Amino acid sequence: MTDYTVEFVGTGETITVSDKDTILSRCIEEGIAQEFSCRVGMCLACSAEIIEGEVTQPAARGLTDAEREDYALTCMARPQSDLKLDRGKYPPSIEDEVDVDADGTDAAAADD
Repeated sequence: MTDYTVEFVGTGETITVSDKDTILSRCIEEGIAQEFSCRVGMCLACSAEIIEGEVTQPAARGLTDAEREDYALTCMARPQSDLKLDRGKYPPSIEDEVDVDADGTDAAAADD
């Protein structure tokens, strides 16, 4: 078992996470307010952009293969190196689910 440092950029928060634990489980244990919902890698609420480092997250079904390299679902992700994560950053696939007009309104709702 190897321990890694996980730093959350812009927050000053840093935790130690073993390669056997998920990042979210350690956040909960340390009292860090990491968002989450489903805890099974589907909802993307716990998403974080990977600024530096690597994770393994084979059960992160909510991410496309391309997104797995740039985003971590903290409920599934286990560190494979020291990490820098930017919490609350969502992958492009979640942004594509809502079609928003330039003025910020939901384009689908405007069509009704």
